[in-house]
Order: sequence, then C-alpha cells, then structure tokens
Amino acid sequence: MASINDTNIKEFILLGLSTIPYMQNILFVIFSVMYLVILLANSLIILATVVDRRLHTPMYFFLRNLSIVDICYSSTSIPRMLRDLLSDKKTISNEECVAQMYIVLSLGVTECMLLAVMAYDRYIAICYPLHYNTIISPTTCIITAAGVWVFGFLSSVVLVMITWSVDRCGHNKINHFMCELPEVLSLGCSNLTSVKSIIFVLSIVILIIPISFIIITFIKIIRAIFKISASEGRTKAISTCASHIIVVTLFYGSAMATYIKPQPESSGDKDKFIGIFYTIVTPLLNPLVYTLRNKEVKLALKFC
Repeated sequence: MASINDTNIKEFILLGLSTIPYMQNILFVIFSVMYLVILLANSLIILATVVDRRLHTPMYFFLRNLSIVDICYSSTSIPRMLRDLLSDKKTISNEECVAQMYIVLSLGVTECMLLAVMAYDRYIAICYPLHYNTIISPTTCIITAAGVWVFGFLSSVVLVMITWSVDRCGHNKINHFMCELPEVLSLGCSNLTSVKSIIFVLSIVILIIPISFIIITFIKIIRAIFKISASEGRTKAISTCASHIIVVTLFYGSAMATYIKPQPESSGDKDKFIGIFYTIVTPLLNPLVYTLRNKEVKLALKFC
C-alpha cells in the first residue's frame, strides 16, 4: 500500500517561510532586492575577470567559476520562493522537485570542491611562488574546473536516487521553501536508518574531506606568511587568504549544519533559516567579500 500511495503523488506542497500575508509581502521585497544584488554583483565579477587582462590569472579564473556557481545556485531556489510568497497555491510538481533538489545539491558539491581548489591555488602562490605558473597552468585550471563541475553533478545523482527511493506513503507536505534533501527524506514512512547512514557517510566525504584539506592548507599558508620579510607582501597575502577564509566559513558552516548529522532529517524552522543562509546570504556576501578586500578587482570594476 505504501508504494501505491507513493506513486499517486503528483505534486508536493511547500509550506514556505510564512503563512501571514503581510509578512509574505515584506519577505518578497527583501529577497527580491537581495536576489538582484546577487545577480548584479556576481555578474560584475564575471565581467571584470573576463574583460580586464590583469585578472587573467588562475585565482580570478576560479573566482569567476565561483560567481557562476552562486548565480546558478541562487537562481535555482529564489525565483520559485518569490513566486510562492505571492501565491496561495504553493505546490511543486514531482519532476520539478526532483530537478530542484538535484541542481541545488550539484551546485553545492561543486562549490565545496571549488573552494578547496581555490585554497590550493593560494597555497601554491604563497608557498611556491617561483613554481606557481608551472604548477597552476592555464590548462591545469581548465581541467581542474571541469573536473569540479563534473564531480558535483555526478556525485549528486547518488544522493538524489537514494532520497527518492524511500516510500512516502502519500505524505507530500515539505516544511521548507524548496525541495531540500532532509525535508524530502523526512516524508519517508519506512525504516530509513540505512538510507540516512549512507547519506551521512556521503556528506562526510563531500564536506569533511574538503574542509579538512582547506584547514591544513591554510595552516601551511599562515606559517609561510610569517616567514615573508616584506611587510607589504605579508599584508597582501593575509588579505587574500582572509577573504577566502570568510567565504569558506560562511558556506561550509551552513552546509555542515544541514547535512552533518548522524540522522539527517528535517529540523523545521531551523533548516529554513540555514537554507536562506547558504542559498541567499552566502551568494550575496561572496562577491562583496572578494571585491571589498581586493584592490585589483575594485580597480577592474571601475573600468567595466
């Protein structure tokens, strides 16, 4: 009977952020402005790193990829959320829900890997400056970026297939503003211990391994920075690394709060808040963090 009920589900109901009409209008205005800023700020970074030849370096190549990820990441969830804030019918089809979850997960994994690659780029630039152009060549950058994108979209297939393999017994109300994995998984009515354990292990691999690599990399970078004799060079290195540390903390902190749980499941309003943070706040702050702390990018933006 569970399987029969499950196959009859043609759409899901997104409970959203609020059921109070005036609050929905306020949230619509706030998130609309934030979304426009995300699109504008990240697009300017992409434009600057393409047009200005001084920014044709590996660091800005990966920064451009990060901006592309952030635009796609926010565009997968925010427009849908904005529509639901002004609509009485907050339903999403089964197919659209699967697609949204897959794209969000894929872009999230891609950003995890990309931030690790960017940390490695800074490590080579600071610790092995004389060999930087040899190790981080244009060809290496393209292959690495392509590998990161491919890994993100392939690894997420497993997570989505596992999540959608559970019986939901007709349950179709998702306590979120998008089809997030823990919320969809919480609709399951069968024994989900093995499924949750597999997702937990995969989350460890996708999140803990890259963040551990980043931490080790930055420990080595900090040691190397203190060995730099010139104060100007030390200041520039610290500024660049500080920007990356802020971005890593914002993204990984929110992602780990959602997925690194022994039994990943919905936490109600807490997950909604965290979802807002890494789908809206982080893509909004990423370009601001890099541009406000980077003289080269600010200079390039003046001529765009």
